[in-house]
Amino acid sequence: MSNQLPTIYIISDGTGETASTMVQAAVIQFPEQEVHLVRCKNIRTESQVESLIEQISEKNGFIVHTVVSPQLSKKIIEESAIKNIPAVDLLGPLLNELNQYLGHSDDSLFQAGILRSAIGERYKKRIEAIEYTVKHDDGKLYTDLDQADIVLVGISRTSKTPLSIFLSHKGWKVANVPLVLTSELPKELFEIDQRKVVGLIIDEDILYRIRRKRLENFGQDPGSEYASLSYITQELHHAKSIYKKNKKWPVFNVTDRALEETAAEIIKVISNRLGLNPDSYL
Repeated sequence: MSNQLPTIYIISDGTGETASTMVQAAVIQFPEQEVHLVRCKNIRTESQVESLIEQISEKNGFIVHTVVSPQLSKKIIEESAIKNIPAVDLLGPLLNELNQYLGHSDDSLFQAGILRSAIGERYKKRIEAIEYTVKHDDGKLYTDLDQADIVLVGISRTSKTPLSIFLSHKGWKVANVPLVLTSELPKELFEIDQRKVVGLIIDEDILYRIRRKRLENFGQDPGSEYASLSYITQELHHAKSIYKKNKKWPVFNVTDRALEETAAEIIKVISNRLGLNPDSYL
């Protein structure tokens, strides 16, 4: 059996930056699986597609493509089907629906690479926010924590990562810091503007069920310490004691709450505290 990493090939007629960001946001939901991303930029001819599909077939890859040309998109779909390669078209369906909705009939006017030339300040800010957030997920990096717009703190399974990614897509640079019973919080956390720090909490019984279910889904022992009620009680008590000592941190209970709802409240609180206009981040 091959030890080769699963590989996702991003085919674009431009830089592939948009598709790459979307793919990264998706694969972060599979933290236990290492995935290799290959960006194939400026693909604008059928011969390029044929050559590329041949290479991807040999590597047993997965294709995500964003090309504006309907002919080229069709070529990618056909060649992928022939080679039995799974492929996802991120841009084609959207363009088709917009074409009908806006009453246009000539799709030949679609221009490859136009996004890059027309890119605005907000779009660039969003891309930077997503890249920052991915790098600072689950305490991976603390050296530039001061550059974060929001810093989430919480124990395992309090929605730190999903919230971070959701907020980053709205242009907020987010870092999240795991609160571990046996470890000290990083000193960098206390050196930044404390108005940016947000605590997350969850009800004990709900967390107990979430952790047990997660372990079961991954074929692990649901009776381990990580999912034991006594250990969870200790963690929550530890988290609450930390929050009590750091009174500047607003604390949000994520129990049975929609991600969008919690994110909206966090944005409102942080914006008010720092005197920011939340609309500038959309």
